[in-house]
Amino acid sequence: MRSRSESLEFALLGLLSQNPLHGYELRKRLTAIYGPFRALSFSVLYPQLRRMLENGLIQESVVNPAGRSRRSRIVYHLAPKGEERFAKLTDTVSPDTWEDEGFEVRFAFFGPTSRPNRVRILEGRHRRLREKAEILRSDLEKRDGGMDKYLDEWRRHSLESAEREIAWLEDMIKTERK
Repeated sequence: MRSRSESLEFALLGLLSQNPLHGYELRKRLTAIYGPFRALSFSVLYPQLRRMLENGLIQESVVNPAGRSRRSRIVYHLAPKGEERFAKLTDTVSPDTWEDEGFEVRFAFFGPTSRPNRVRILEGRHRRLREKAEILRSDLEKRDGGMDKYLDEWRRHSLESAEREIAWLEDMIKTERK
């Protein structure tokens, strides 16, 4: 995904391809994808939904829920144009799809992605993390006495995380190739 907006659009299309949802539920599910440390505010979510409505990718309807809440909710549905856009995006593989944010979002919707594209994305992510691990390993080996001990620990932690993900990716690639 080239930008956060495109990444968010892909995630919203993916979520709405599963079933219609209202804004609060979309935000909760996006937080599950992006993680708790990349909070998504309503001031980012609703303008993106508005752009998608204007582009004909999604539709909205007002639902009056039964029960305790008497407040109406706007529920978003995937429009045919949105289905086409999501299908096109799942067929697209670029270096953005294996960078940190792009990979997380793409992996969350790997089901509709073709097997060859899943393998290409996993292999790209694997290469990217091996490069990152080599840089971190080199930085740790060159360590001079003046380096901040916390920066050193952060690099060590980042290297361990990258190595764990590399091993996981190798298993995923093996499974996808079967």
